[in-house]
Amino acid sequence: MESFSLILAIVVVTALAFDFTNGFHDTANAMATTISTGALKPKIAVAMSAVLNLVGAFLSVEVANTISKGLVDETGIRPEVIFAALVGAILWNLLTWLVGLPSSSSHALMGGLVGATVASAGFGAVHGDVLVTKVLLPAVAAPVVAGLASLLATRFSYGVGGTADGEATRKGYRAGQIASAGLVSLAHGTNDAQKTMGIITLALVAGGSIAPGSNPPTWVILSAGLAIALGTYIGGWRIIRTMGKGLTDLEPRQGFAAQTSAATAILASSHLGFSLSTTHVVSGSVMGAGLGRKGGVVRWSTATRMVVAWVLTLPAAALVGAGAESVTDLGDWGTAVVAVFLVAASAAIWKVSRREVVDHTNVVEETGEPAGVVTTAIAAVAPPPAGVVSEDLTATIPAPATEPSPAAPAAPPAAAV
Repeated sequence: MESFSLILAIVVVTALAFDFTNGFHDTANAMATTISTGALKPKIAVAMSAVLNLVGAFLSVEVANTISKGLVDETGIRPEVIFAALVGAILWNLLTWLVGLPSSSSHALMGGLVGATVASAGFGAVHGDVLVTKVLLPAVAAPVVAGLASLLATRFSYGVGGTADGEATRKGYRAGQIASAGLVSLAHGTNDAQKTMGIITLALVAGGSIAPGSNPPTWVILSAGLAIALGTYIGGWRIIRTMGKGLTDLEPRQGFAAQTSAATAILASSHLGFSLSTTHVVSGSVMGAGLGRKGGVVRWSTATRMVVAWVLTLPAAALVGAGAESVTDLGDWGTAVVAVFLVAASAAIWKVSRREVVDHTNVVEETGEPAGVVTTAIAAVAPPPAGVVSEDLTATIPAPATEPSPAAPAAPPAAAV
């Protein structure tokens, strides 16, 4: 094993902590629709996803190489810079998890790394062409492409299947949904677990432990896969609720279409070495599936908040990473201050989250999110179902008064006291 300094050990541990937050932050990507449609019970779903994330971590290293060799100039990076980048990424992950927003862990890591690198070595140390072609452009294109594919797949499934809604049909789509969810989990492992592999490999190069241009060592692949699998098993229930219930209401065939489209896009990007946001892909697929069913709706207020979080992720993480790097640049005591701040801030976020606990027992409850102006207008003009009387209707003809029966004796007057 490579020789380790104290700062390098701290960076590796922090990177695995980020990988853990990435796991529970992104569990919703694979399993939210499967849980919301009842295809799998929550705990079984996250356990299955965890195992497949671990397997996926061993299938490719292309994305890891994009981060360790392509995004920044690895020869001018110190381990403290990578530590600062991870601080920005972890805090953004925890904040968005607290409010239940499925933002991109990938872009949080990219933003933190870019911000810390610029603060340390200037803009010249960032490879702008790689940032644009392999991070920013996929960030814009991925949700659009996945959403269109999911919309078409949903319409195709309803067109071929017609209005068939029997128990056999539902079971078939649920089985397909479980298989596609497993594929998304596998794809997530091939993409997101590699980002931590790449950042640890970059730290090893920066610390002089391995030669520049090296692939991730086996122990790095194994530890990153285990960390993301453990985080996945813990389950990011807040984001699962948002993705499964807060964005749209899905039927099994919609869930199947959404997850199949997402898995295809993620696996293709992993093969090409794109550091794709699986959150963007799955969110786009879910919205496409919601629009693909006749009468289906997307809660655009939730979608708007998600998009705002996506736009803010890179610059917010970059600012925190740059600030953390400025402090670590003051010496060992500066690095210690940043480490204490990270632990304290993480603990504070966790304590706030305990005020309203979301776990596997209540993850499928409705979020109370309003459906939006269009949906409300449609509901206002739609006639009520047959046999249902609106509460707003009142009778205009009074019922006839009931006459006492002649045979019934009149009740005696009440006795006066």
